[in-house]
Amino acid sequence: MSGHSKWHNIQGRKNAQDAKRGKIFQKLAHDLYVAAKAGGADPEMNASLRLVVDKAKAANMPKDNIQRALDKASGAGGAKFEEVTYEGYGPAGVAVLVEASTDNINRTVSTVRNSFKHYGGSLGTSGSVAFQFDRKGYLAIDRTAFPELDEDTILEAALEAGAEDVQTSDEAFEIYTEPGDFQSIESALTEAGYSFEESEVTMIAQNPMTDLSDDDQEKLDKLVDELEDNEDVLAVYTTAD
Repeated sequence: MSGHSKWHNIQGRKNAQDAKRGKIFQKLAHDLYVAAKAGGADPEMNASLRLVVDKAKAANMPKDNIQRALDKASGAGGAKFEEVTYEGYGPAGVAVLVEASTDNINRTVSTVRNSFKHYGGSLGTSGSVAFQFDRKGYLAIDRTAFPELDEDTILEAALEAGAEDVQTSDEAFEIYTEPGDFQSIESALTEAGYSFEESEVTMIAQNPMTDLSDDDQEKLDKLVDELEDNEDVLAVYTTAD
């Protein structure tokens, strides 16, 4: 993980998305789904889910939206959802991973394929780009919100809880974990009094691309936006920095 930081990417995406309430709710729905799948759909028995539910309520996410995400994860309501991952290439050969949960595979693959085509990309085969990513737990503490925190204290607490890596910048403390350790580490640090700007299990690009042209970057942004607007899509990851 050395040398890689998600923080600036997160802030850049947030600046573009904060004005779009639907985007915020989609991100929360994804986090609800992932937390419920990992630890059960009862917030009282799942500390990670409880944190996301509290965050959703603070963002004024409608109760129906919250329940829909939990039902998707638990299979309640009779609908059978299947988790699928699509792999492809966007503008300038940027690798793109799309995680989805769907009750109609044919519908989802068709709409995802069309989104790639709209912006000069193409849907690939299974395994074509996944090797370019690592799945990691990710926790970020905004240093501007907690100026009293120092690097040694966070490092000791995170490593004692079982974290794999901690990166420090002027803006944030970024904590990386193995996916299977994420919930226990998040719970341990929360109980120790820390709160997070971001907390998720995510895909990290091994070698982020930093030399996209303005035109390719614009096309990629539009591709990601269109994919994220798809109600079946849970998350989109790219190798673009």
